[in-house]
Amino acid sequence: MELEQLRKDMVAAMKAKDKARKDSISSLVSAVKKAAIDEGCRDDIPAELVDRVILKELKSVKEQIDTCPDTRADLKAEYQARYDVISEYAPALMSEEQVRRYITEKFSEIVATKNKGQIMKAVMAELKGKADGKVINQVVGELCK
Repeated sequence: MELEQLRKDMVAAMKAKDKARKDSISSLVSAVKKAAIDEGCRDDIPAELVDRVILKELKSVKEQIDTCPDTRADLKAEYQARYDVISEYAPALMSEEQVRRYITEKFSEIVATKNKGQIMKAVMAELKGKADGKVINQVVGELCK
């Protein structure tokens, strides 16, 4: 995802007077800009950084939904609406089968050692932002048995 696309969608939401959507996209744009400044690339923001920030924000909103008390239905609905908007921009993550195939093909030598820590260290750096960490951990655990 490119930052410019997020900006265009934010402008479209403003023109459509869709405040909830505009606020959600605006928070994404702000988070991407902050991450870019932190990483020293604010003038040329790579799509990989945008995707990583989107996934982080998605996870954060999911936690808000999960921890919100049932008595606060209004707040929960607001979080859910934000989650729905952010999930539209989230990159597709690799499935469990794709992760298994990728690890066995690319890291066959390390997998042969059955050293879970060593495998995770190598694999997590490669798959960060491409696959869910829980799925990676589960696949590596199965490969080490």
